[in-house]
Amino acid sequence: MESDEAGQDETISRDTLFAGRLHCLQHRSGYRFSVDAILAAHFSPPPLGGTVLDLCGGCGIISLICLYRWQEQIASVSCLELQPGLAALAARNRDMNGYAGKMEVVQGNLRSILDFFPAESFAQVICNPPFYKRNSGRPCQDQESFIARHQVHCTLAEVVGAAATVVRNRGKVTFVYPATGLNTLLVTLQQQHLVPKRLQTLYSYPDATAPARLVLVEAVKNGGDGMQVLPPFYIYERRLGAYSKTMQRLYDPD
Repeated sequence: MESDEAGQDETISRDTLFAGRLHCLQHRSGYRFSVDAILAAHFSPPPLGGTVLDLCGGCGIISLICLYRWQEQIASVSCLELQPGLAALAARNRDMNGYAGKMEVVQGNLRSILDFFPAESFAQVICNPPFYKRNSGRPCQDQESFIARHQVHCTLAEVVGAAATVVRNRGKVTFVYPATGLNTLLVTLQQQHLVPKRLQTLYSYPDATAPARLVLVEAVKNGGDGMQVLPPFYIYERRLGAYSKTMQRLYDPD
């Protein structure tokens, strides 16, 4: 990922993905997307002709990646973000990349999701939710990052409930979440009739003593029994090393 100045606004950087083909504005001192979003966007390709909701969308990076990768097969993408500053960036990112005809940005609280979208109106929901309880997780020096990373304005149960409300029957829901919270995530999904169907653990690098860092879970609303557990995914080749070949492929422009 490359970065440069965003016009004359020194509070915003313009970062690029896919050999400079996708542009993303971010606040320099606020919330900035990380590898979590890259992984979530690529884990479960959207269905042909489907509508996609990017829940807890931040600056819109998951929406942008989905449209870059699968623009021809996606009917539309909606990005729901609570914080006005991040929602404004998502709208600018949409326009800057030429996706105004395919992507809408909605600023609002997922607790009121039916105020913004009809029930069961999406073929797929992708979510990179706030990971941490209010008084846990890594410290944040700014309010934007704190709200994005911590369950201040929503709980995991509320996020999952919102996803279950707007995904259609047999539609897909994809979550990226800390591996330490896997049990809680799986239980919460099933309580909302979102049946886990695919699961992958993500490690920083190959090391038998290092615990998993993240999990990716794809669930299907009212799906049947049976879950596929995929091989482990390694983000780096080794400790302090370069990205693994599988991670590098997610950044390939084609």
